[in-house]
Amino acid sequence: MHLEKYSVRGFRSLADVSEIPISSPTILAGPNDGGKTTALDALAFLLGEYPLTDDDRAYGGGETGSRCSLTEVIGDFRLDSWERETFDLPAELRVRRSVDAELAPRYEMWAPVPDDEELRDLSSKSVQELKELLTQFEVRPEKPTKPYLLAALRAYAKDHSNEAGWVGVPSGLTTRLPQLAVFEGRSLEPEAAIKSLLSLRLKDYVAQDAVQERVRELETDVQEWLKIEAKPLADHIVERCGDIASVDIDPSVSLTPQLRSTPLRLERSSGESVRLDRSGLGSSRRISIAVWETTSDFLLDQPKDTEETEEHEPPLQVIVVYDEPDTHLDYHFQREVMRLIRQQSAADRVNVVVATHSMNLIDGVDIHDVVLLRLDDDRRTVMERLGSGTHADFDRHLGIMAAAVGLRNSVLLHERCFLAVEGESEQLAIPILFNLSEDLSPQAAGVALWACGNNEGALHLARYLFKHGRSVLLMVDADSESTNKMFRTDRLKATFDNRDEEVVVMLGKEHGHRELEELFSDELWARTANTVWPRDHDWTPEDFKALRDGKFSADVLEMLREHSEDAPRGKPAMMLGLAAQLDKPEEVPKALRDVFRRLRELAG
Repeated sequence: MHLEKYSVRGFRSLADVSEIPISSPTILAGPNDGGKTTALDALAFLLGEYPLTDDDRAYGGGETGSRCSLTEVIGDFRLDSWERETFDLPAELRVRRSVDAELAPRYEMWAPVPDDEELRDLSSKSVQELKELLTQFEVRPEKPTKPYLLAALRAYAKDHSNEAGWVGVPSGLTTRLPQLAVFEGRSLEPEAAIKSLLSLRLKDYVAQDAVQERVRELETDVQEWLKIEAKPLADHIVERCGDIASVDIDPSVSLTPQLRSTPLRLERSSGESVRLDRSGLGSSRRISIAVWETTSDFLLDQPKDTEETEEHEPPLQVIVVYDEPDTHLDYHFQREVMRLIRQQSAADRVNVVVATHSMNLIDGVDIHDVVLLRLDDDRRTVMERLGSGTHADFDRHLGIMAAAVGLRNSVLLHERCFLAVEGESEQLAIPILFNLSEDLSPQAAGVALWACGNNEGALHLARYLFKHGRSVLLMVDADSESTNKMFRTDRLKATFDNRDEEVVVMLGKEHGHRELEELFSDELWARTANTVWPRDHDWTPEDFKALRDGKFSADVLEMLREHSEDAPRGKPAMMLGLAAQLDKPEEVPKALRDVFRRLRELAG
């Protein structure tokens, strides 16, 4: 089973995060407490490696302060030919692991649901119950053993199913789940890295045919012994319950070897014995890297894909997880970690997931494999997938990404032109408007868009870039001149060495507009409102024209909130909704088109 992506619902801050990709590698980026480690724990839960507790269940039940009714992690898997043949399943399968308030985890798959409820949870039934169902539905198995009983009933259930839903997974399918190897960068104990490595080797050893045969023999012996031990109990039940003719207790035993611990003792070349926690964080990290170099050798030595047969199970997918691996490492060892990640990602049947906010690591991968996790206003994690969708979306996500992790020196050195703007409204809308006007994204034109929180922040960034000889344009609302003395003409001339007219754009000033929102016509606002924020009767241009004398953006937002159930939550969402409704270049206000042309000239 090869995991391609997974979705999480009701797990801590991950109320509803869909389709986190499993790439080579996937980078989970974003600010602290944004949900990166939670996403990794959810992945471990899906693969059976994380014991979920009540504290992991997200809040969001029917009552205030109550937990959600269901916590689930859903994986989209690709099955190899051996798995398809063995379990009679399609090439693509959706599997989920979930818990409710009882905290009893269960695996289910999305598949046809048998019409008869008695056929929907066959794995939990005893041999006697399976035989009774076979008799009831007049089904004949090839052999009287439990695997053949299950196979016959599943085939019958599949032929008598009309709808799809969550049903139990076939026995043995979960043993084909990917193996998980975790590098915990924040841990001070390299023993954790050693344990992850040796756990992989142990699973690889146990998966050998000869070892499996010995384990199955031992399980059979234990089951037969337990069956004998249970016979007096079954007889006593029959004796005490006169209405019961017979009782059959059929124990099922699974002996799964587990690695308990891997103590690490060090002695320096000088003969001195040193406690690891007294040798410095850097030493601990370097030892961990040495362990993971060995892990890379092991992964790269894995057999390549071959033609699967019924006699030999193909090797399992391995997902290597790094949680902030650059913590406590200097720049040299950060590059070593990136080298390890690249090396492991190149191995067959191996995927790597890295949670980090280090631009050194983020810069080292294809931007399509970067996922931004951040908290929204309700303290719930939302996901931004970089490199997806249109060029405008690409640039918008890139701007959000950069804001989360900080402005990089590499950006300052290589971008051709910068556009400094006030806030999120411009950050969301400008890429869409630029793309519509110029028929390419700002990034493709060599323009880096930076939202700076407010007009002063934009001014500070523009001044910094200007003094360092970079091409920059500062675009702020025209009302900045009257509301902030830093934007008075004399101050701007002093800031930009009398070249303020080349650098600063007071948006809308030429036509008497005070802010970005005023540039768009009343007709366009009305058309957008009827499409995106409808009310019980149509909006008209006059509704918006009546607000032109006040603070237009604030008054429009208040009006939408008062009359529409679908009103935007804030000005940024309002501007994004408006920009997304434009479909012709001429609908972009001329003041903005003039700015975009200037940017093209600067970038060129």
